Amino acid sequence: MLTIDASALNGLAEKVREYSERVQTDVAFAGAAAMATVIYQGARGNAARNRKSGLLLSAIYRVYAEDQSSTTLKTYHVSWNKKRAPHGYQIEFGNSRSPAYPFLRPAMALADEAITAGNDRMAERLAETKGRK
Repeated sequence: MLTIDASALNGLAEKVREYSERVQTDVAFAGAAAMATVIYQGARGNAARNRKSGLLLSAIYRVYAEDQSSTTLKTYHVSWNKKRAPHGYQIEFGNSRSPAYPFLRPAMALADEAITAGNDRMAERLAETKGRK
């Protein structure tokens, strides 16, 4: 006769659940970071083409929004620091005296590339996680 202590299985199930959540969080984070990086680099590249002082270029940022993220949803903000480069709005949209030289909106057109980069990075991270077991 075989006797199994069920309390040991409950602990195992909890460990498997925790591991699954950790992997899910890690993989989602890596994918979102890769996607945000593509948009960020695109915005910086666009800003560099119309560069006068370099102030706007140095004010463009990519930051993880922890308060808007969850276990499976990771949010990044890509924009420019309006205190460091208050003229960014005029460059992006133009005004009555100067034309627009958009840098952020064209970067959003890289969404397909960003999704591909995110998917590739998530696959890499998942493979790395499988290798660690």
